[in-house]
Amino acid sequence: MDSSKHGKTLDQWLQWLEQLHPTTIELGLERVRQVSDRLLPDFSKQQIVIVGGTNGKGSSVAMLNGVLRAAGYSVGTYTSPHLQVYNERVALNGRMASDEDLCAAFAKVEAARGAVSLTYFEYGTLAALVYFSEQQPDFMILEVGLGGRLDAVNIVEPDVSILTNVALDHIEWLGDTREKIGFEKAGIFRAGKPAIYGESDMPESVRKVAGDVGARLLHKGEQYSWQAHADSWQWQGQDASGAAVVLDQLPLNEFPLDNAAGVIQALLNLRADIKREHLQQGLADVKVPGRFQQEHYNGVKVILDVAHNPHAAANLARKMPTLTSASGKVHLVLAMLGDKDSESVVKLLAPLAADIQLAALGGERGAPVKIIYNHALSAGASSVTCHDDVKQAFLAAIKLAGKDDVVVVTGSFFTVAAVLELI
Repeated sequence: MDSSKHGKTLDQWLQWLEQLHPTTIELGLERVRQVSDRLLPDFSKQQIVIVGGTNGKGSSVAMLNGVLRAAGYSVGTYTSPHLQVYNERVALNGRMASDEDLCAAFAKVEAARGAVSLTYFEYGTLAALVYFSEQQPDFMILEVGLGGRLDAVNIVEPDVSILTNVALDHIEWLGDTREKIGFEKAGIFRAGKPAIYGESDMPESVRKVAGDVGARLLHKGEQYSWQAHADSWQWQGQDASGAAVVLDQLPLNEFPLDNAAGVIQALLNLRADIKREHLQQGLADVKVPGRFQQEHYNGVKVILDVAHNPHAAANLARKMPTLTSASGKVHLVLAMLGDKDSESVVKLLAPLAADIQLAALGGERGAPVKIIYNHALSAGASSVTCHDDVKQAFLAAIKLAGKDDVVVVTGSFFTVAAVLELI
């Protein structure tokens, strides 16, 4: 859409934002809070949930959105990164913000920032907040971009915070241990507010931050839990008053039950009228692009998953043996960024694939294919082929696949986005 009345089209805005700040990432809240104070977005009538964690943020946002909308509430969601178009990041009731709305929001941020330099993500976060302050949804669900304590999203005061899990990723920014990363990610907790931690193995730093700020910590395995059955699952936890709640016959979906259980614990601590049927509908219907997304191409089943660290790859690896019949094979298409732990990811996935089609992502951030090739050989892969780009690797996998086979595309948001352009 041509949004020239705001001076730039959306593509022009985004290209300009990429050049605005000397670094892609600069953690810290001082600059972004300074501009936010000038914009004065009004969220006095909204309830806000901030979702952080190493993996599972996108699916948690989607499940929160699905249940709240099933209950009749209006919901704004802010997520990152996007797969195909920037508009995916900012949505109201499941509909992406228009180019015109985003351009208008960018223009307001630009008018307010003065001489303050903002990163691409900070600028986008402020624009999303401007948009939501105008639209005034009942709920805002905001996904942390990187870390938590110093992430731009953390300028907002949440009613509930969710920390899905803590694993090693972005160690150059967050630290090289789970304890250090947990400290950074728990920075989204607030005094007197529910703080959900979504896995049993919680870093002690997370518990300490919750105690230091006075948050009401709700930890999986302590304050709430779940049990899986053959075709459903049961949840036990606490409502906002601390009273025990048990919910059974909940629907299974494609996402880890740890994530779904944390979402239910968060929902029961919001000021919302959530009934069993809302949970049933919202959890059953949820789908997230690029998260175990199932497609077909030329008659071949394709699974697209953005797993890009060992924790996410382990979740994918648990599902891969169920993707085909006994006679079927898995053909793996893999491309990763250079700052990711490709060795551990390959070690998890290679034994489950009949062959691996490796690709270069290109640019300065892409991992050299030769490095991943050597990891694959060390992991025992018997058939590994290198390609110049992801699309070439994907088409090679499709050509090899039989009618009972499946092609799994993974390693990065960029990997999945490239294949989505073909599909």
